[in-house]
Amino acid sequence: MQIVCLDLESILIPEIWIEFAQRTGIEELRATTREVPDYDVLMRQRLRLLNEHQLGLKEIQSVIAEMEPLAGAVEFLDWLRPRYQVVIISDTFYEFSQPLMEKLGWPTLLAHHLVCDENGVVVDYKLRQADPKRHSVIALQQLDYQVIAVGDSHNDISMLEQADTGILFNSPDAVKAAYPQFPVTETYAELKDQILKIS
Repeated sequence: MQIVCLDLESILIPEIWIEFAQRTGIEELRATTREVPDYDVLMRQRLRLLNEHQLGLKEIQSVIAEMEPLAGAVEFLDWLRPRYQVVIISDTFYEFSQPLMEKLGWPTLLAHHLVCDENGVVVDYKLRQADPKRHSVIALQQLDYQVIAVGDSHNDISMLEQADTGILFNSPDAVKAAYPQFPVTETYAELKDQILKIS
């Protein structure tokens, strides 16, 4: 039995923090794991900036509520689900994800949690587990699934390496150059073709 594990941001939806940076004008919030591979360093930077600008969960959620999936993402998931089991494994947060998960048809999502105080100030974050994407793939393999993993950035690489097959999708040139062992796809049509080659 095959299962497809997808990263979320830049695979099915736009980058949430980039969208929030555009709305707030805080350029430093545009950084993602494409530029800052160490997730803890990145999140500490984000938390500091939110605190400095007195922005909380409410402000982030208001931006997310107006976001839409990437063009073609819903159709891609509709194509994928009758053919494979599908799980989204993301470094986003459940507190962010609900409006976009609804627009994607409520796929299964493995993500993290934000820690907020009584005023909605984001004070910390809680990972589901260390190296969660790789460990999720290991768990699925232990359930006798053949795992096809799709990601775009540095924080997806351990998932792609652990999977039976890893595929880069819509990745920046630096990531493609650093990990030439993975096939590269740029469109959903190319991604479909690559997945079908494995089946």
